[in-house]
Amino acid sequence: MFTTLFPQNPRRRANANRISFVARVIASVALFAVSTVASGSNAPEGLMVDLLENADVVWRDGFPTQLKIDQLSDVIERVQYVEIRSSRPSFSWIVPSPTKNSAQSAWQIQLADSPKAFEENADASPMLWDSQKRDDSNSTGVSYGGDQPLQNSTVYYWRVKVWFQNGEESSWSSIKAFKTASDCQEFGISRYPIVKRVDRPVLISPLDENVTFVDFGRCAFGQFFLEIDSPEPRTALVRLGERVLDGRVDRKPAGTTRYWEYSLDLLPGRRVYSIKTRVDKRNSSGAAFLMPDYIGEVMPFRYAEVEFLPTANEDGAGLDKQSPKATLYWRESATYPFNETSSRFHSDNEALNAVWDLCKYSIEATTFAGVYLDGDRERIPYEGDALLNQLSHYSVDREYSLARFSQEYLLFHPTWPTEWNLQMVQMAWYDYLYTGDPRFVEKYYDELKAKSLIALSESNGLISTRKGKLTKEVLDSIHFNGNNFQDIVDWPHKGLAGNENSESGETDGFVFNDFNAVVNAYHFFALNSMKRFAELLGKTDDAAFFSSQIEKVRTSYQETFFDAERGVYKDGEQTDHASLHGNMFPLAFGLVPKENVESVTRFVESREMRCSVYGAQFLLDATYEGENGAYGLQRLTANDLRGWLNMLRVGSTITLEAWDDRYKPNQDWNHAWGAAPANIIPRKIAGVEPIEPGCAKLRVKPQIADLNEVDARIPTIRGAVEIKISQVDGYQIDLKLPGNVKADVYLPVDSDSDQIAIDGKTDQDQFEVVREGGFWKILNVGSGAWKFERTVQ
Repeated sequence: MFTTLFPQNPRRRANANRISFVARVIASVALFAVSTVASGSNAPEGLMVDLLENADVVWRDGFPTQLKIDQLSDVIERVQYVEIRSSRPSFSWIVPSPTKNSAQSAWQIQLADSPKAFEENADASPMLWDSQKRDDSNSTGVSYGGDQPLQNSTVYYWRVKVWFQNGEESSWSSIKAFKTASDCQEFGISRYPIVKRVDRPVLISPLDENVTFVDFGRCAFGQFFLEIDSPEPRTALVRLGERVLDGRVDRKPAGTTRYWEYSLDLLPGRRVYSIKTRVDKRNSSGAAFLMPDYIGEVMPFRYAEVEFLPTANEDGAGLDKQSPKATLYWRESATYPFNETSSRFHSDNEALNAVWDLCKYSIEATTFAGVYLDGDRERIPYEGDALLNQLSHYSVDREYSLARFSQEYLLFHPTWPTEWNLQMVQMAWYDYLYTGDPRFVEKYYDELKAKSLIALSESNGLISTRKGKLTKEVLDSIHFNGNNFQDIVDWPHKGLAGNENSESGETDGFVFNDFNAVVNAYHFFALNSMKRFAELLGKTDDAAFFSSQIEKVRTSYQETFFDAERGVYKDGEQTDHASLHGNMFPLAFGLVPKENVESVTRFVESREMRCSVYGAQFLLDATYEGENGAYGLQRLTANDLRGWLNMLRVGSTITLEAWDDRYKPNQDWNHAWGAAPANIIPRKIAGVEPIEPGCAKLRVKPQIADLNEVDARIPTIRGAVEIKISQVDGYQIDLKLPGNVKADVYLPVDSDSDQIAIDGKTDQDQFEVVREGGFWKILNVGSGAWKFERTVQ
């Protein structure tokens, strides 16, 4: 968690609205800059404690300060900082790569409660933990191993150095500090405070003598500020909104997109005014997450209008010569700390670049509440939103704490869809796969086992909510207190959630049966995850049980759902209907035998985008699993209503809840579950994704279709992967892997006579190259910079 420290002194800030705008701009530019600076050219960098890299930063009302975590004793202002809630936290770092194939063979961590302990001859300040040299290649999720747990409310300092596989020793890293919480437990989940940045307008346009139009370029959750010089008391109207109509802020926007008008009484002189955002009862009550008081209520808006009203002695035709003048406009936006330099993507396809920019920004903008939410209408966490948000957040920033916090919350506050409860196991697997930190699984293994819904399993291994096993005991085991636990497949269904009967819904006509092909595909993924967790924790009986269930489900799934004559999967055991969803989920989750992948992939393509923006995640995963990159690119850049370009065309700068208002008339314009390309583009087009926990090993399998050039930076917990792909003159990959990482690298097959050159040499003895599907696979490439080329002999 994070802490807000309130003043101990009764003095309060006088006239807070007079805080320097310039100072805030400077602070926002510095927001969340990477604080780690290596102490040597080959020293570890990017140090994290409990997955947080900047646990030593102090914010004041959301803006970063010059203070450090050990400088709070004389602070009278309200400040925020991270509290590490684990008495035995984990440590992670980026291993330098001074040469190719750099790998860590050992590490040493030192931890103390004073920075003096790291000085020479520091007998007066002994180390609380000196691990000494540990022969271990792991550089993520390394647990604190001191004799005594860390104390509550205490500042600690740590550093690390490593040894490489050739025996060379690195320099010590810089010293990092963190502070423990007042209520530590052995494993607790920590997160950053919500922070602020200052946004300046990209356009200020006078509409007439009375009205000025302001455009911030992108929508954000924030508050509006302006500086006005008024010669006398006057009244101004301030209008804020997400949409524009005929060059003005849209005053009657459709759906749940926002518009509000505020009356502002002006005082004589030059003054800064803060617009207090109204509270919407729907997204500020019940299960909704509330904004902290140091941030205040926010609303999503891109546009503003400021209108000066005439005084009583004016005829209303215009303002007199002594009219007020607005001299500055700005927005203070709320977000979770976000490092925009962690990732990048650019290609020769401008439409794809625009989709990437839209979706990457959507992940940043929608973190405003410090948890993964469903959007502005409700501000409630849902598993379906959180899974997509998690994958995309991992792909655009080296940040894992917000996903972990959201997972813990959702374990005990589930929502109603069957599949979404199964997604909790999926989220836990991605958490471990990307971080290498097993503590979430260790603590919540039994909770995750219940979320796999193994209690609903029938004798054939398949699960069902209709066969009488969905008892109160089962619902209690997953902490569900409602009355409508049911299968969802996709959302919205026909005629529900504002979707008019004229639209067919987003399930492609899926026919719900006792045994549901989508639900059981999720169950299969959950079983595979639980098997891995059981093996990780040494639960051999559970591992054997889950292994047997996996094979039982694999067999029953084919027998129950697969139509061999058509080469497709049916929705259920009592119908011949085959939907997009009934085929894309088993393909995405590895249930389709190799001999059937081609026919299922063709069927998925034939159904087009007959799913929601949420379902698009799994459609695209399935498409690239079927090695149909050309169709994936077509869908990502489609210019029809069911595409991300339509979101941009209608004027949104954050992904929508639905493809268009016609498909969900009550939608909002700020749903991160619509941002699937933020993870599909790095994971599938650039092709970089982990295949071993903690990103110890990656798969680099680009599928760029007819793109000529791709340039990407993809963050991992072990450091960023840099990749450039070109097929202007042959096919070439320039790849830079961080230290202590291996990768299997794939190049598309042109013909059986292809030659693979690595760093310009074709006679490579150090690498094994094999054929896998439509690709050449180069096994176990180490860290450093590499050039791979495919040439035809």
